[in-house]
Amino acid sequence: MINKPKVIFLIGPTAAGKSEFAVRLAKKINGEIISADSVAVYRGMDIISSKPSMRLRKQILHRLIDIVTPSKEYNVAKFLKEANKKIKEIIKRKKIPIVVGGSGLYIDSLLFGIFKEGVKDAVLRRRLEDEARKYGSEYLYNRLKEIDPEAAEKIHPNNLRRVIRALEVCLLTKGKFSQIKQKRNGLLDKYGVKIFGLNFERNKLYKKIDERVDKMFEQGLVKEVKGLLKKKLSKTARQALGIKEVGGYLVGEYDLERAKYFLKRNTRHFAKRQLTWFRRNKDIIWLDALQDKRKLLAEACTGLLK
Repeated sequence: MINKPKVIFLIGPTAAGKSEFAVRLAKKINGEIISADSVAVYRGMDIISSKPSMRLRKQILHRLIDIVTPSKEYNVAKFLKEANKKIKEIIKRKKIPIVVGGSGLYIDSLLFGIFKEGVKDAVLRRRLEDEARKYGSEYLYNRLKEIDPEAAEKIHPNNLRRVIRALEVCLLTKGKFSQIKQKRNGLLDKYGVKIFGLNFERNKLYKKIDERVDKMFEQGLVKEVKGLLKKKLSKTARQALGIKEVGGYLVGEYDLERAKYFLKRNTRHFAKRQLTWFRRNKDIIWLDALQDKRKLLAEACTGLLK
């Protein structure tokens, strides 16, 4: 561990203050920031993704922000390739990479690697999809629990795509998806990794989310979404929080206040899912985001020495 180059992760739910704190930390430890945000990669989706401000980006170099147009698909495999490349470049320049974001899948892909999905059968997958439509996603999830309980524990029951994929691998290999995935290689095998999480008392986090959404509308969220919907959006871009909620207002399904309500509610639900995802990782050093920023910074730096 001592001789390995350091890679720092700063994770947490949306609106926890990761961007501001990441810049403070980067200045303190001679770091550069790599964004792990599945929406911030898109140009023109500035307000909707709550990207780090230009003020922050001028202070510390940020990578993997504004790198593709919203019409292009972007996925975890592309992120993994580009993030690994940036990490090597930053370390080569004697700086410390700080990976910042709330996209759990992106974070885990870097930490643990991704399963090289060479085992595929389109016919079997279609059959599983048909079963899901006929009997419901819970039926398939229960099948996975019987075949590979460890894999089922790490996949959300509503994540039908991953449930089907895990079942497909199990049925084709006559083995367990969880055991095959253990053969992955991530940063944990190569670097001295430290993972910090910004922790918020739930009600105060939800208050910050509500305030952020109000600010997003003040900054011109409706205009931004209106412009985006005039374009052909990729499936990934279209799934961004705010597209559906503001889109409903733009076509007259409900008024502006209702759009705000939906976005606040759905963002709170998203934050809850983020926290549930991250809580499974026992290596995260949780920091109280509400404490004085200097104390917060000192605590993080102390954690780096452990």
